[in-house]
Amino acid sequence: MQLFSTFENHIYLEMAISTLEKKGILKENIFAVPLDNRLEQRKLFDTIHRSDGTSLIDIGMALATAFSVIGASIGFKLEWGPIYWGLIGAFIGFLIGFVIRLFIEKVFKKRERVLKGKHSEVILIIDCDETQAEFVENVLFRHFALGVAKIK
Repeated sequence: MQLFSTFENHIYLEMAISTLEKKGILKENIFAVPLDNRLEQRKLFDTIHRSDGTSLIDIGMALATAFSVIGASIGFKLEWGPIYWGLIGAFIGFLIGFVIRLFIEKVFKKRERVLKGKHSEVILIIDCDETQAEFVENVLFRHFALGVAKIK
């Protein structure tokens, strides 16, 4: 039976390995694989193949609607008329909203674009008998494994 678990690169990983070795799991049956973490920053703009669920145009569309209504209302008194001033207002409102949203994403939410929470840094693979599987799983969770999977 094989057990797969993920850990942060921490002293608890070393403690889990030494505990397993003391309880009869051979060194040859324990395999640790370090993961390479992402070094590049996450992209702000979405592509057709990847989207992070963050919209940059939501505030822009709301402000475009509001500014177009105001522009059309004022446009009845101005020379070009309500249609042109409504379109100009919509364009200006969209630009203002887009810039606000872009500023929020670049400055305030920069830290949130980095992966949140705990990061798996090491995968630990353990070969053992089915009788030892429950014990090995308990040892891994006691030493703060992020996740454990069993394969027969």
